[in-house]
Amino acid sequence: MKVVLFCGGMGMRMREYSEAIPKPMVPVGYRPILWNVMKYYAHFGHKDFILCLGYKGDTIKNYFLNYDETLSNNFVMKKGGEDIVLANSDIHDWTITFVDTGLTSNIGQRLKAVEPYLEGEKVFMANYSDGLTDFHLPNLTDYFFKQDKIASFLVVRPNHSFHIVQMKNGTNGLVDEIQGVVRADLWVNGGYFVFQKDIFKYIRDGEELVNEPFKRLIGEKQLVAYKYDGFWIGMETFKDKQQLDDMNARGETPWEVWKVNQDFRAERQQACLI
Repeated sequence: MKVVLFCGGMGMRMREYSEAIPKPMVPVGYRPILWNVMKYYAHFGHKDFILCLGYKGDTIKNYFLNYDETLSNNFVMKKGGEDIVLANSDIHDWTITFVDTGLTSNIGQRLKAVEPYLEGEKVFMANYSDGLTDFHLPNLTDYFFKQDKIASFLVVRPNHSFHIVQMKNGTNGLVDEIQGVVRADLWVNGGYFVFQKDIFKYIRDGEELVNEPFKRLIGEKQLVAYKYDGFWIGMETFKDKQQLDDMNARGETPWEVWKVNQDFRAERQQACLI
């Protein structure tokens, strides 16, 4: 399946890190978070990507045009660097389509803009390109085909430290209960979408993907979600980046599924369905 990645937003909440690069190019370890998302999909055999570009899209283009395989692969250097022999490679079998989808377009309109590049595809995947997980992706795709709906996506536990406050009506703000959002029975959109091509029939000009189109799908009982309460982090803010950097420094990188035993992980990840 082709994978559509939304990487054209301005990432305003990451501006404190850098205004020189778009959020998908913010590094986690050796590589940008966008690369980590693409490597995740490639690990599961999905290596045909469509990048929805916008803000500083030239930075993303130049990164791949000047890609350096030696940064994340073992290699042998001979003749003072004139001859480099790679032990393995990252992107030699990837196909990447770069599409300018507008500077200020929302997600729905970016998806509409790449519809011509999905010609002949009955089913495709999509993602925000800023969320990392150790989820076993075939669980989602298998579920999608069994449900036979137009759209499916991963729902996860929120990873921020907000508190949910409940108040009784008519008590002038008297607090009834307070608890951390992570402990509450709440699920949020984690991205990792799977769509039938019919999704485009539900998106009208100017609409955001998860607002009006998803409401139409809900009305027709064509939208399903897959619960996963394991590792997932969305890099929305500089604080999220710091958390990922700290994990990487400790060698705790569960999102690098290409480095672990997937059979064991798949057995461990028997998520509930909704």
